[in-house]
Parts: sequence; structure tokens; C-alpha cells
Amino acid sequence: MEHKIIIVGIGPGSSEYMIPAALKTIGEAKVLVGGSRAMEQYGKDKGQKQFIIRADMNAVMDFIGRELRTQDVVVMVSGDPGYYSMLDAVRRSFEDKPIKVIPGLSSMQVAFAKLGMPWQEAELVSMHGRSASKEKLVYCPGKIIGFLTDKNNNSRTIPAMLKKMGWPAGAMVAICNRLSYPDEKIIITTIGEATKLETVYLNCVLVVKAK
Repeated sequence: MEHKIIIVGIGPGSSEYMIPAALKTIGEAKVLVGGSRAMEQYGKDKGQKQFIIRADMNAVMDFIGRELRTQDVVVMVSGDPGYYSMLDAVRRSFEDKPIKVIPGLSSMQVAFAKLGMPWQEAELVSMHGRSASKEKLVYCPGKIIGFLTDKNNNSRTIPAMLKKMGWPAGAMVAICNRLSYPDEKIIITTIGEATKLETVYLNCVLVVKAK
């Protein structure tokens, strides 16, 4: 029987936000791949071969390829595998291998849920290690955008950028930080005020809504 790669979405962080199938798959894994935070939370101490994802993605793929010869490999990714995760890279590296995906809650979903806002018409933008086109960011009344952030594109720089693009200073900004963790924090402010607040970029989602 051909062994498979199982990509598991672990959600925003807390196990309370993981689906049962994800927890079961991780718990039964003989080979587990994931970031250091995920491994610390969900890796077993005994009887499980583990590989921590760092900057060298070639090393990650080499490890998966070696282990796949003898057994299934479970890969943990934050949020949902279908939204800016390792799934693309794994599919490119193992085009002829079976891949199973177990979905998870993305931090974007959780942010909108915490705010009690529908998101079916929102523009979703990842600025985590990438830029966004002006077409996605253009202002129009009532527009909603959800942002994934990084060190450079953060809770201060994104509102400042939108203001320069013509967004009103009074447009709402929700800074959603450490979602699902005990120290979760959500700050509701405006584009004008967000640029004056302390910068937040790690584990952060911004939701912006125009008047």
C-alpha cells in the first residue's frame, strides 16, 4: 500500500479550535512534521519521529520523502491548509504521491467570528511575506478587508498605507491578536488611531471596514 502525506490544519493555536479528526490524526502519527510551537503543543514525547520546520524547506521535503517510503507522514500547518500554508509546496514536491488534507479554522475565520461579522463579501489579503495589489486595497464605501500580517506589514503600517490610498481616518480597524489563546486581545479602533498605537504583528489579523 502506498503511503500518504496527511496535511493537518491545527487552527489558530488552541486545541479547543481544532476539529476532532485533526487531534486524532496528530495523536496517532508515527512521523510528525510541524513548526516549533505546534510540536511543543502537540508532539508526543515517546515513539514518534519528529521534524521541526525551520527556514530550510528543502530539508523538510527531503525528510518527508525519506519517511514516506515506509509510513505515512503527518504535517501540521497553522490555520487551514488551503489558505497560505505548506500545502502548495508539498503538492509541487510530491505530485505523484497521495495527499490527504484535514481542514482547520483559519485565524481569518476566527477573527470575523469574534467580531460577529459575516465575511462572505470581505476581501481577504495575506501580507505575511508578500504584498497586495492596489485593486484589492482600493477604497469604496462599505468595503471590508481581512489582513494576515507580518513584521513589516503590521497593525500600524497597514492602516497608514490605506489612509494614503484614500481610506477615511474614521474607518474601523479591529486588531485581533493571539486569537484562541488565554491572552487573546482584540482592539477596536480606527485607521487614524491605529497608527498611534503599539505595533502588533505576531499572530495578528486586521479587519478593516469602511464607512
